[in-house]
Amino acid sequence: MKHRLLRVNELLKRELSSIITREITFDGVLVTLNQVDVTPDLKHAHAYVSVLGKEGQAAAMEKLEEHRVILQTALAKSVTLKYTPHLVFHLDDSIERGSRVFEILQQIETPAAESE
Repeated sequence: MKHRLLRVNELLKRELSSIITREITFDGVLVTLNQVDVTPDLKHAHAYVSVLGKEGQAAAMEKLEEHRVILQTALAKSVTLKYTPHLVFHLDDSIERGSRVFEILQQIETPAAESE
């Protein structure tokens, strides 16, 4: 059962990503679908989205929410499941946090290299 859920997650991520790219245009931000987690009953899908471009994060999330029904309908047409999952969008800032950690590590390494 667990393998099936992982396959469904991957399938929904791939399909939803291409539908978002096709259906919605975002101004000045890069929107990436990082992960989709479907509940075991397949009724809800949590989509984790990263938005690069600080100013447009709220607007991008709002736009995704506005297009939720359209995205679900398109998903239902491209993926055959018992239920079409209700999409729930979450802002995923893990990439942003990762790049911040990377910047901090570079700042730590630089002074050490200069003192040698």
